[in-house]
Amino acid sequence: MSVQLFTIGFAETTAEHFFRLLRDAGVKRVVDVRLNNTSQLAGFSKKDDLRFFLREMGGIEYVHIPELAPTQDILDAFKKHKGSWSVYEQEFNALMAKRGIENVISRDTASLGCLLCSEKKPHHCHRRLVAEYLQKHWGDIATKHLI
Repeated sequence: MSVQLFTIGFAETTAEHFFRLLRDAGVKRVVDVRLNNTSQLAGFSKKDDLRFFLREMGGIEYVHIPELAPTQDILDAFKKHKGSWSVYEQEFNALMAKRGIENVISRDTASLGCLLCSEKKPHHCHRRLVAEYLQKHWGDIATKHLI
């Protein structure tokens, strides 16, 4: 069974655009892969608010799986200390392997699921790395980046 997986970031987008993308894509659940999902800067994507909006606006389930997020140390080295993307990618891939994330998230949860993070685009975001890691381990994932 092939898994259709989506990814999305909420930075620099409106709530209307964000929720419309999820609904129009047929997303069944948002899989929050952020380390911190309650920040003041998260706006409409704070954990409890997001759960409410998803359910009310699209009948979409919400799950938070922090094991699919980098550690604070890895994140700080890249963001706060302006580290290299290639080092971040290498360290996060090693962390996913150590955690065995292919066994942390089920295929059922991933199927028609959408990995959520804050980054505007996926190319320098760990949600893309999670999708690629799962593709390598499960083999039959079609990933579409909504933003």
